Amino acid sequence: MQRGRGRRTASAMAAVLVAAALAAGCRPVTVTGAPDGKLARHSPTTPAPPPLGLHGPPAPRHSAPSRAPHTPPRAPHRARAAGPLLAPGSHGARVRELQARLAQLGLFGRTPTGSYAVVTASAVRGFQRRQGLPRTGAVQPAAWLALRSQTRRPTRAELYPSTSRPVGALDPRCMRGRVICISKRSDTLAWVVDGRVVSVMDVRFGSQYTPTREGTFALTFKSRHHVSTLYHTAMPYAMFFSGGQAVHYSADFAARGYRGASHGCVNVRDRQKVAALYAATKKGTKVVITH
Repeated sequence: MQRGRGRRTASAMAAVLVAAALAAGCRPVTVTGAPDGKLARHSPTTPAPPPLGLHGPPAPRHSAPSRAPHTPPRAPHRARAAGPLLAPGSHGARVRELQARLAQLGLFGRTPTGSYAVVTASAVRGFQRRQGLPRTGAVQPAAWLALRSQTRRPTRAELYPSTSRPVGALDPRCMRGRVICISKRSDTLAWVVDGRVVSVMDVRFGSQYTPTREGTFALTFKSRHHVSTLYHTAMPYAMFFSGGQAVHYSADFAARGYRGASHGCVNVRDRQKVAALYAATKKGTKVVITH
């Protein structure tokens, strides 16, 4: 009996030791987002060791080396197709140079205006035909290089000629004082100061249905950024001399030349020259228009 009690006591003590060993192996782990809203328990300083696996301790963990964030590779750059250097609608000094170079080859028979429109496009197509290039009417890089190789750099007189038409003899009424002297015979406007011609520019007039009046007039008012109330078209540097008729810059004249007509006004196609004329005149300046 005594020996049996001893065995039971030993067995009980062994069970207690096993339970204590198992309890010693349980540690609190970090838990985030506890559902009851209570703060989760955390281990003091070091993370809990991984639990024992069924087949022995797991392989030791190694911290992965830090890597830069992955950036997806960029698609290979594709060069854009070169567009036209100049095309209908372009404006500026490069267009004026284009026109002057085409004029050297006998392809552009007008005064350079700096506005790329129907006449310029037609001249460009003529050059492209000579070169065996596609006749697009727009200046591609190949056409520009060919044109430069066959021409010289235009002079200022070629870029800004005084006028494409001879002025002719001035009307006697233009010889005294400051006068805007306009001739329908030569299609020119001369700014004359005390009998001396200061500047000359090409002009065009109204059609047979809307003729430009002839005679001696005086400027009644000026409007730098004027827009026609009848036709809703821009009339920059407008200098009115007889009712609704005025001397002003015309983008249409610059683009189409004498293929068009005004509604009675005196159109100027050189913007720079008419701007200088606008600055030099004032209300009351004399205007003479002759046939």
